[in-house]
Amino acid sequence: MSANTKTSRKVARYAVPVAVAGVAAATVAMVPAFANAGGPDLPKVTAQQLIEKIAASDVQELSGTAKISTDLGLPKIAGGLLGGGSGVASGSAAPEDKVAQLANGTHTFRVAADGPDRQKLTFLDGKDEYSLIHNGADVWGYASKSNEVFHEKDAAGAPEHEKKTADRLAASPQQLAEEVLKAAGTTTDVGVGDTAQVAGRDAYQLVLKPKQAGSTVGSIQIAVDAKNGVPLRVQLLSSQGGKPIVDAGFTKVDFAKPSADTFAFTPPKGAKVTEGADGAGKGEHGKEFKALESFPGLDALTGGANGKGEVKVLGEGWATVAQISTGAGQNLKDLENDKNAPKEAKQFLDSLGDKVSGKFGEGRIFSTRLVNALITDDGKVYVGAVTKDQLVKTADSAK
Repeated sequence: MSANTKTSRKVARYAVPVAVAGVAAATVAMVPAFANAGGPDLPKVTAQQLIEKIAASDVQELSGTAKISTDLGLPKIAGGLLGGGSGVASGSAAPEDKVAQLANGTHTFRVAADGPDRQKLTFLDGKDEYSLIHNGADVWGYASKSNEVFHEKDAAGAPEHEKKTADRLAASPQQLAEEVLKAAGTTTDVGVGDTAQVAGRDAYQLVLKPKQAGSTVGSIQIAVDAKNGVPLRVQLLSSQGGKPIVDAGFTKVDFAKPSADTFAFTPPKGAKVTEGADGAGKGEHGKEFKALESFPGLDALTGGANGKGEVKVLGEGWATVAQISTGAGQNLKDLENDKNAPKEAKQFLDSLGDKVSGKFGEGRIFSTRLVNALITDDGKVYVGAVTKDQLVKTADSAK
């Protein structure tokens, strides 16, 4: 059976594996590495065999608990924009707010899936819970703290820009692994690392490493269930070492069919119900993002200036950098001297790293462990998962 045929049968949105056979020897460089040091004693496999095992997996039913930890090394002001480690503290029922919070801190959630039409995620940060339920044609979000409910109809088969919540979310280790493998290309070495135990299950580890120099990514490790091929954990490791930038995986998993009432939901009495896109993106961060629009170049990133930044892609693979030219009339020095600039904008400016200069002119670098952004005085933005030195080098060579 072809990979495309298998994929059409199991379009999982949260926690169901999908076919990834398109990532084969023709598109990635397979490193003939074997592994078995320090983990469970498993039969040796090659990277090609492990990818085929993932592609052949047809598991569609599971339940369990997962944890995602993200350490981007964000400045305090930027961490606040993403919700910090506050979890469900905002009380908003909009799914976009919850997904944004996954970009910072550690979060635990329960997962349940029964095929492509029934999934449930329940965030367990603190005493308050947030649940996101996809049950057939309905998608529900419920925040217990505020007793608010988000509801929309699923839009299966809609164009990508019209996809609804059930199609856009990618919170499970399986979907993270899928996206990583889809992105692998000729600039990536793919091999097999040490075996491991994840959520009490024996696993192989597929390891992806950039061939190019200058990336902030050291490697991506995907732990794959040795029996059924389900990705159990994804770790993104920094080229500078230290703890993982992203560590998302199951802590407990059961591949039995969840009960039907797991996905049933009725809005509680007195709950405020918001339908469809009316409830999306209306969290508590509007003020801060409005302040960021004061930055030359960042207005296009945050939706200001009519969102009409001209984007040019520089480089390829792991060394890819996006150049955004906004034609902003204001520059960073103007912002520094503007007494009327929003307080949040000044705070964000103070959180930026060292000033840099080169053939591109002058600017400042906003730095995280994964992504670096160079904001030049003339309003251009260079952003990519590359080191500061590589970013400046790319900006210098841009035409």
